[in-house]
Amino acid sequence: MNTVFLVAGSVLVSLGALLHVFFFYLESVSWSKPSSWKRFGVKSAEDAETVKPWAFNQGYYNLFIAIGTLVGVALIALTDRDQAGVAVAVFGALIMAGAGVVLVSTNRRMAKAALIQGAAPFIGAALLLASVLV
Repeated sequence: MNTVFLVAGSVLVSLGALLHVFFFYLESVSWSKPSSWKRFGVKSAEDAETVKPWAFNQGYYNLFIAIGTLVGVALIALTDRDQAGVAVAVFGALIMAGAGVVLVSTNRRMAKAALIQGAAPFIGAALLLASVLV
């Protein structure tokens, strides 16, 4: 395994996972605050209340994907199961990147948000895969 790619990929997918933990916080913990729901383009408190169940569920989705990705990184870092860790981390990271693609494909104005959501996980996944193949 290429150690440089392994470390760089692990850092990038971890950053993506931590960002998704932050999304969990915004969507499931602090959604009632205007500063949270306004980040997602929700225009009024009434609209925020209407989509609150969706946001709550979406937040947990983000948390679970982040946890899975971080479990993969932990397997890479703490055990001799590098390939299993790479597989788990890449799977989680590609889900994050894929969600970014879906976001921008449904609304071109969300390109910046999609890039924030998906770039680090995608590049990290590519580096992790390269670490196994090189």
